[in-house]
Amino acid sequence: MFAAATKSFVKQVGDGGRLVPVPSLSEADKYQPLSLVVKKKRCFLFPRYKFTSTPFTLKDILLGDREISAGISSYQLLNYEDESDVSLYGRRGNHIVNDVGINVAGSDSIAVKASFGVVTKHEVEVSTLLKEITTRKINFDHSLIRQSRSSRKAVLCVVMESIRTTRQCSLSVHAGIRGEAMRFHFMDEQNPKGRDKAIVFPAHTTIAFSVFELFIYLDGAFDLCVTSVSKGGFEREEMATFALLYRLRNILFERNRRVMDVISRSQLYLDDLFSDYYDKPLSMTDISLKEGTHIRVNLLNHNIPKGPCILCGMGNFKRETVYGCFQCSVDGQKYVRLHAVPCFDIWHKRMK
Repeated sequence: MFAAATKSFVKQVGDGGRLVPVPSLSEADKYQPLSLVVKKKRCFLFPRYKFTSTPFTLKDILLGDREISAGISSYQLLNYEDESDVSLYGRRGNHIVNDVGINVAGSDSIAVKASFGVVTKHEVEVSTLLKEITTRKINFDHSLIRQSRSSRKAVLCVVMESIRTTRQCSLSVHAGIRGEAMRFHFMDEQNPKGRDKAIVFPAHTTIAFSVFELFIYLDGAFDLCVTSVSKGGFEREEMATFALLYRLRNILFERNRRVMDVISRSQLYLDDLFSDYYDKPLSMTDISLKEGTHIRVNLLNHNIPKGPCILCGMGNFKRETVYGCFQCSVDGQKYVRLHAVPCFDIWHKRMK
């Protein structure tokens, strides 16, 4: 009866599908803000999830003894009074009959009356909590963490808001026959025994709640999934390996892009040098023919093999040459390889 009333409340209040009805009156006190619940999918035939309460709060699964400083705000939500007819041939009617054990002989429907009165909403200050959890870690030795981690279907959630009653409330159920002009037409004036059921529960009873899923990383850090797009769970080792490989791929791609960019700029620079050389008269560029300048030599005559030109042999194409200069040295090498034209003159023009 209690579960049927809370489901009806959530269905009418709505809240974008985030609210979850409390399934049992005996567990109502376990769905308080910052309490932990386990979310499991029933099976592939049922799209809805099952929420199971736990005796723990968020602080219990964190390392350290520091309390969570996020505050909880509360305000009045609405005044809820509901009367509804439920067919015995529907799933909800069957559930209520099985739950309450009411006598339905000769009846085709039941009336459910829920009097919750003024209900209040209690919610955690999300911004404060998000700032605090950046410095906290999960305790993987906690029994709830170990058990949840071993199940791939289980997702740990934190209760972020709860809706509670403010006074003593009552739920009543009556079985009867649906009439044409009135809500119910009783079978007889005696109202057979067992046709009515009623329960009364105390004030401050939680009737609905909403949660944020937890996504827990291998290093103990965790995130609150504040949107329906993000999903909770535990980071798996294969997921961490894939993420690492993906980051390495991006690093190598970026490094390769920068290298190619440098090579491209170097190539443009060499092209500018060569075009500048060929655009000028020989008398202005042929420094090697002037008195006192370095002399170009054939390195093969000195048992030095052919190799890349130090000026133009470092780009995309390894331009090799047998010529060079013994008067110049680079990186401890007592000679440099330079093409006879135009690299030899360009090199010495820059050196001068």
